[in-house]
Amino acid sequence: MRHHNLDTSEVFSGPSMDRKQQPVFVMGCHRSGTNLLYDNLQSSGGFAVYRAYLPVYETLLPRFGKFSVRENRKRLMDGWLRSKMFRRSGLDPAHIEARVLAECRTGGDFIRIVMEEVARNQNARRWAAYGPDNVLFVRQIKREIPDALFVHIIRDGRDIAVTLTKMGGLRPLPWDQAKARLATALYWQWMVRKGRENGEAVAPDYYEVHYEDLVTRPAETLAKLGEFIDHDLNYERIQKTGIGRVSDPNSSFKAEPQSQASNPIGRWKTMLSQQEVTEIESLIGECLRNVGYPTSTTGQASGVSLHAKIMGAIYAPYFETKLWAKSHTPLGRFASLDFLEIEEPAAQKLEARS
Repeated sequence: MRHHNLDTSEVFSGPSMDRKQQPVFVMGCHRSGTNLLYDNLQSSGGFAVYRAYLPVYETLLPRFGKFSVRENRKRLMDGWLRSKMFRRSGLDPAHIEARVLAECRTGGDFIRIVMEEVARNQNARRWAAYGPDNVLFVRQIKREIPDALFVHIIRDGRDIAVTLTKMGGLRPLPWDQAKARLATALYWQWMVRKGRENGEAVAPDYYEVHYEDLVTRPAETLAKLGEFIDHDLNYERIQKTGIGRVSDPNSSFKAEPQSQASNPIGRWKTMLSQQEVTEIESLIGECLRNVGYPTSTTGQASGVSLHAKIMGAIYAPYFETKLWAKSHTPLGRFASLDFLEIEEPAAQKLEARS
């Protein structure tokens, strides 16, 4: 865990409320324990309980366009009010649509309005937002929600390479299918570095947690995090409440041998080949060490294939290009909304069956 020194190249507005009321954004590379950390917060008491997330910057804005345009807000609400994300909010559709249409001008506005209403309905004093990809949008969120606090959970990139690949979470370039774990490790490195660089700009409102600490020393880790966000993260109370992943761990290895299923730390040691370890550590070893994970090899390039070296050179620019294109070109209009589980109007369903 660490705080960062303020990057004076970009100045953000200060908070307007007491720290114990400020919203918290839980973020990190996919499969890093973001769900587990978020559910610990929700189980602690005082936070609004919202069992979903708002993929505003990575999906909704690219798909519907700037929220400063009323027609875009109208199309946004037409879709979102039919989504699983809305159904889990417990909000009145007419009321939340009226607020969004009248007040929303940015992605941050949408998150704040929705979560404020969820918190108000539950008489909760603050709210937290779950979204792994928010590591990419910290500066934008901070500009739009000056009170935001950011908690970045980081997990060993070699374990991410194993578990995220098993889930099919990253689609490598077609010619790199045989090295999907290496591509995933490079994605982890890109996400971690983006999160830390963005975190530098919003210190002292940025905090890092290691997944391994949360799993092996939960009471101590949560107590320190509680000091940062000014919230009582009592471990016994959290365990007793047990929302979501606190009581029901989310493992992609439940069908595997008990030794792999029960211990989520260090799986890479038995599941990566020696060649994979050599290549992964050669390409992301510096990042691993910078965030506290010792490497097991010398990191020498002598055991690394030319294919792997080329991947190391091209994937970060590739990820950057995809991110830019999604936000600045018509490509964003094709952002998938499948995961929102949007229901079709009854008339459309009937027409489809006929």
